[in-house]
Amino acid sequence: MNQLTFSDMEYSNRKKKTKREEFLDAMEEIIPWSYWVEMIRPYYFANKRGRKPIGIETMLRMYLMQIWFNLSDEGIEDSIYDSYAMRSFMHIDFNEQQVPDATTLLKFRHMLEANKLGEKIFADVNNRLDKAGLMMHGGTIVDASLIAAPKSTKNQNGKRDPEMHQTKKGNEWYFGMKVHAGVDAGSGYVHTITGTSANMHDVSETANLIREDDGVVYGDSGYLGAVNQPAIKDDEKKSRIEFRINKRPSSLKMADDFKGLNWDKKMEHEKSAVRCKVEHPFLIVKKQMGYSKVVYRGIAKNMHRFHMLFASANLLMCSRAGRTKDFVGCTV
Repeated sequence: MNQLTFSDMEYSNRKKKTKREEFLDAMEEIIPWSYWVEMIRPYYFANKRGRKPIGIETMLRMYLMQIWFNLSDEGIEDSIYDSYAMRSFMHIDFNEQQVPDATTLLKFRHMLEANKLGEKIFADVNNRLDKAGLMMHGGTIVDASLIAAPKSTKNQNGKRDPEMHQTKKGNEWYFGMKVHAGVDAGSGYVHTITGTSANMHDVSETANLIREDDGVVYGDSGYLGAVNQPAIKDDEKKSRIEFRINKRPSSLKMADDFKGLNWDKKMEHEKSAVRCKVEHPFLIVKKQMGYSKVVYRGIAKNMHRFHMLFASANLLMCSRAGRTKDFVGCTV
């Protein structure tokens, strides 16, 4: 054990725990650090001569805090120096080492992106949720969300990101990409995500969000044509799925049918009561973690970050549900 410093002893006497500290404590407890470190090790720089490389876990902790608090490479470096909670999460003793600089973090992130480790970590979280009995099967909720991208052409090429596109929603135009998510209808955990340009219709990605054992799919009115998609209609298993899609409000009957009840609205309410679970992980990613606008060019880089963010959202929902011990206790 490291010896407590005077700062540690003074900070331990505080009367209030900040929300940031509570969040970091929850993630500290639930993340399988040793397994993720070994997952990264084969791709990590190992210099047998000269200066030793910075520990994988130290770099992983720094990168995770960067995406959780939506900070730049320089911003997370400064924040760790400023915040005691962040420094404690990093397990850094300034008497022995310093915070890795922004360039080192940049190279670490590029290594993760090049080897698609974000997808592997997302798959590991879902696998553990499944093994712990926390992920239910049989139903999926599908949804998509627009992520804005910079419209400016004031850059080296004088052009917008060619992989992004503009689309109209309501009476407003948006430029950027879409993140499509498939969420477990029983537990609310995200099991599949895909990314496309903003002009791709939500319904076009439906088939990619459905699991093999799904028997029912929920979605908003943007998915009304899902049954007629070739990838679903021509597939033997997917064509038998029951699609419980919300109708457009304008198509609902206004008159009461029986005993003063509007059955159309009642049925739509029951669908929405299940479908609303899909909004929670998007709320965590876009509001709590602040990733409502892309920070990288290209869909692939942003999707790597979304895999890490939705994996973290699943972990946070699991922790808030009081199922940390079940998750940590499962073996992969």
